[in-house]
Amino acid sequence: MNSYILGLISIYYLAFLFLVAYRAEQKSKNDKSIVSNPNIYALSLAVYCTAWTFYGSVGRASTDGLDFLTVYIGPTIVMFLAFPILRKIIRICKNQRLTSIADFISSRYGKNRSLGVLVTVICLLSGIPYIALQLKAISNSFGILTKNVVNNNFWADHTFYIVILLILFTILFGTRNVEATEKHEGMVTAIAVESIIKLIAFLSIGIYVTYWLFDGFDDIFLKAKNLPSAQNNLIIEKNTGLSMWFWHTFLATMAFIFLPRQFQVAVVENVDEKYISRAMWLFPLYMLLINIFVLPITLAGGIIFGEKANSDMFVLSIPLNFSSELLAILTYIGGFSAATGMIIVETIAISVMVSNNLLMPTFLGVSAFKEFINKNPSRFIQYIRRLAIALIISLGYFYYKFITEKYSLVSIGMTAFVVVAQFAPSVLGGIFWKRGTQKGAMAGLVGGTVVWFFTLIIPSFVSSGVISEQIMTEGLFGISLLKPFELFGMVGMDNIAHATFWTLFINSILYVFGSLFTKQTSIEHNQAVLFVDVFQYSKGIENSVIWKGKALVSDIKTLLESFLGAGRTERIVRVFATRNNINLDTRYADARFVNYAEKLLSGIVGTASARMMVSSVAKEEEISLNEVVEILKKSQELMAVNKELKQKSNELKLLTEQLQSANEQLKLTDKLKDDFLATVTHEIRTPLTSIKALSEILYDNEDIEHEERQHFLNTIIKESDRLSRLINQVLDLEKFESGKVRIVQESINFQEIINDSLDSIEQLAKEKGVKIKTVIDKNLPKLIGDRDRLMQVILNLLSNAVKFTEANKGLITITAYNEENNLLFNVIDDGAGIAKEYQELIFDKFYQAHDQTIKKPKGSGLGLAISKRIIELHNGKIWVESEVGKGTKFSFSIPIN
Repeated sequence: MNSYILGLISIYYLAFLFLVAYRAEQKSKNDKSIVSNPNIYALSLAVYCTAWTFYGSVGRASTDGLDFLTVYIGPTIVMFLAFPILRKIIRICKNQRLTSIADFISSRYGKNRSLGVLVTVICLLSGIPYIALQLKAISNSFGILTKNVVNNNFWADHTFYIVILLILFTILFGTRNVEATEKHEGMVTAIAVESIIKLIAFLSIGIYVTYWLFDGFDDIFLKAKNLPSAQNNLIIEKNTGLSMWFWHTFLATMAFIFLPRQFQVAVVENVDEKYISRAMWLFPLYMLLINIFVLPITLAGGIIFGEKANSDMFVLSIPLNFSSELLAILTYIGGFSAATGMIIVETIAISVMVSNNLLMPTFLGVSAFKEFINKNPSRFIQYIRRLAIALIISLGYFYYKFITEKYSLVSIGMTAFVVVAQFAPSVLGGIFWKRGTQKGAMAGLVGGTVVWFFTLIIPSFVSSGVISEQIMTEGLFGISLLKPFELFGMVGMDNIAHATFWTLFINSILYVFGSLFTKQTSIEHNQAVLFVDVFQYSKGIENSVIWKGKALVSDIKTLLESFLGAGRTERIVRVFATRNNINLDTRYADARFVNYAEKLLSGIVGTASARMMVSSVAKEEEISLNEVVEILKKSQELMAVNKELKQKSNELKLLTEQLQSANEQLKLTDKLKDDFLATVTHEIRTPLTSIKALSEILYDNEDIEHEERQHFLNTIIKESDRLSRLINQVLDLEKFESGKVRIVQESINFQEIINDSLDSIEQLAKEKGVKIKTVIDKNLPKLIGDRDRLMQVILNLLSNAVKFTEANKGLITITAYNEENNLLFNVIDDGAGIAKEYQELIFDKFYQAHDQTIKKPKGSGLGLAISKRIIELHNGKIWVESEVGKGTKFSFSIPIN
């Protein structure tokens, strides 16, 4: 095939991905998110299946037989059995606004920058060779199709131009938002589409080989009997096979969770924890389908080409051998999809780590750069992330050009698996063991990485001739126990299983003992509690903070505005302050607000840089461990332990206070009840008086005209209905006050409640000539609550708005949207407005008790008092904003569970 034609096909394919990603981004802007779908989430996880899967599985099966399955059994085990672990990691990252595996480990161990740097370096060590692996697969497949040899001249190398296109594509959809916690909807959608394409391509070649070239599975296995290695490759050796299977499967399990690209799609890009349930069966099904034809293709390649042929490229060589050019092109596109998908996601994930943990903290530490960053921090972050993307892919290209020639796809991939598995002790220990310390994690990661370098990288230098073979035969410094493939005398394992065992053993030992023999700092202790007990603290995590010092509210706001903009900052801050009862009109910021601001910045620049930025505008004081304990007592960690002792020591004092409080409450309740009865009696007397007067007129005047009689009777009916409503409201309020009302807990569609309420109020609005405008987020999440009660609140607010809006001119605007995990609902009218002195009274049935000289606005009734109780039972808040002559805005906020 002509190389220019194949090059154009590659360019057109990348253009197709661009259009898919662009379309997804546009739909997201129009509140029609494509990635809010469990199927897209499950398919995006298939970025795990790289060129190694598409080409390398056949290559490995030809040499190691069934051993290739271990790489796919591991992820399947994760999806079936590790659901609690994955869910816990996702919850932690969302609560802490973490954007990468480096941020995760750094944040868990006291937001330590050195740990973040170390993890980033390890990810680079694993990621760059892995990217080179993909480029090698693209280059080899291109060369086979075009029958061109690899050209060492950059300008004549087709892979070089594909690298340029990949850099541009990754920059375009990886750096659109500076906030790394924002979802890359275009990228995720493109990866999901690529997953479908590579599966179709692999199944197509599998079906072609199995059922077109041969007569099914039986025919292939029967004809492969004559191959010398066929029988050996289809059995598991008793001595070393089971051990190798265990360690390789365990390694794949760890890699599936901790590879940067997998952490990105499985954790950072996750929209909803519940999507894991779909992925639990859909992703293993994908693994089964993409591997079902591996052995038939492997055996067919051996039959057709002989066992000495390049088995890595059997998938592409077989259709070419039989002149099936269209199938060969489809296969090339499938392999191209597998390779480019990995490169894009891996690069984005690592670039965020490089930006947040290496570059930004370094620049922030230099005063000249700091001044420049402060002018436009968002733009600066975009630039350094783009630079990081270009640098990472370029390094992968140079690694491919000068180093990968001597290594198979599988050997490079497995080496990368071993180094990322070093995150397992510090991550798993960090989410289940509170005693883990930063020094323990650092010791474990350094120790494991050093052993990895010795057992896997040193041998590659030996095979390249860089290092003498003497170290392999005699050991380091001539010590026989320090042989890379037989460390401490252990034999009988292949080099990957051997390295996996020793790296994780050394890593775990250093992590555990390093943690036991070192003390935690205050912030380490606090983060340990928040990570291990994430489900206990996730709903009130803002209150579980550990910070002591002074920071101006204005400085914190200015810092946020430089990244988020003034409008968004104001909305976010207002919601946070309302939810946590924080007064932001003070000079100095509440500790919870400072902590929240730091977490917002962490989602943009990482934990290390965020901590440096907050420190630049805040004067933080050292806090002792005793103070930490006291703070965490208030946050419930030690409350249960000390409850009994505290009750005993304060029993007498508490009892006295309770008695005094109860006595005061009884007096107040008695007075309020008298006031309430007087108010209700007055309200009931009005319709009763009207009913009695009209009834007497009808009774005394039998000759009243029919039309007038009907008018009187209609008025009696309306006054009776008014009386019934008042009595029902009194009864409802009594039930709320006595605690007899129980909120029904069910999943509800808030959009439907709004629509039903509008239908109910429509006639009343038409009769008065009032227009109703709605601005509703089409992707409102589902709520857990009582549908009927919430509809009662909305109807009350809407009917009040219609009642107090000017006839034939009035406009009522309804808005509903999700902001910071809270559902905000507003009813805005352009009526007369409510004076400030009444705004605190309209929700209170006992308004006369506050100030006997102030009366409740006419017609407000008990509906707002009932509405307030309903919203509070949903753990929400309801309030009013109004100025006389400028209309009124009623709002309520309910947390989204």
